[in-house]
Amino acid sequence: MRVVMFGYQTWGHRTLQALLDSDHEVVLVVTHPKSDHVYEKIWDDSVAELAEKHGVPVLLRSRPDDALLRALRDAAPDIIVANNWRTWLPPEIFDIPPHGTLNIHDSLLPAYAGFSPLIWALINGEKEVGVTAHRMNAELDAGDIVIQRAVPVGPGDTVTDLFHRTVDLIEPIVQESLDLIASGRAQWIPQDRSKASFFHKRSIEDGRIDWNWSAEDLERLVRAQSDPYPNAFTYYRGERIRIVSAEVSQARYGGTPGRVFIREGDGVVVVTGLDARSGQWPGLVVKRVRTEDGTEHAAVDYFQTMGGYLTARP
Repeated sequence: MRVVMFGYQTWGHRTLQALLDSDHEVVLVVTHPKSDHVYEKIWDDSVAELAEKHGVPVLLRSRPDDALLRALRDAAPDIIVANNWRTWLPPEIFDIPPHGTLNIHDSLLPAYAGFSPLIWALINGEKEVGVTAHRMNAELDAGDIVIQRAVPVGPGDTVTDLFHRTVDLIEPIVQESLDLIASGRAQWIPQDRSKASFFHKRSIEDGRIDWNWSAEDLERLVRAQSDPYPNAFTYYRGERIRIVSAEVSQARYGGTPGRVFIREGDGVVVVTGLDARSGQWPGLVVKRVRTEDGTEHAAVDYFQTMGGYLTARP
């Protein structure tokens, strides 16, 4: 089949590589210009450079326009394949090819449609994540599914672990999906829209720690903002610090959320939770922190005296 690929960052790069390694012909690649958005600088393998290396024409677009529409019609694709395209595609584009547009999304749709699904899924304590190949329609990530693959989330997994685990699914999913479609053997399964959920793009604000969350929720937030993502952050004595690693305490601690309380093991306990005054719940054991100058410290070295509060703002 003749394929046009829409994609961006490492997800798009892996998709294009899968197409280049397949029996299908990539006739055009459409990708976004480089961005200064903090999350779009992560996993930023260049789709444009890969296409140019293989002699495939490239168009840079932030969003569709009339020139893109003309280029797509001239390319006469049998199918469009999209992965991590960051703006809405109208029916005038996704319905151009006879086989429509196959979108690759890194969640187990219909849950976690939209943006940053791995981060949100980890924060929410999901037991598995995955990748879905589905036919694009007018609703966000809502079209019929042809292939879906899941991987488990372990108790210590970071979002970085989950990224590597799911991005490795892209090549086999893309190639198997196209082979099924080309051969007429694809079986399209409608999504159960009653189970759909939608998530927005993450920004720095979404990493701000609310010490009213439970220790379990905060421990997952820290893992969901692992390097190279911007870490979860808080303020101590007016200075912003990033929480690099943490765990749920063994003992239960009571008091006021955010209180730097006591050492436990190789970390320092911070009191957490809306009901912290009851003393019925664990705290968060902060193990490593990073200051604004980029220096990483063991928490037991950074918090040399107990007392004081971690706060959402200076």
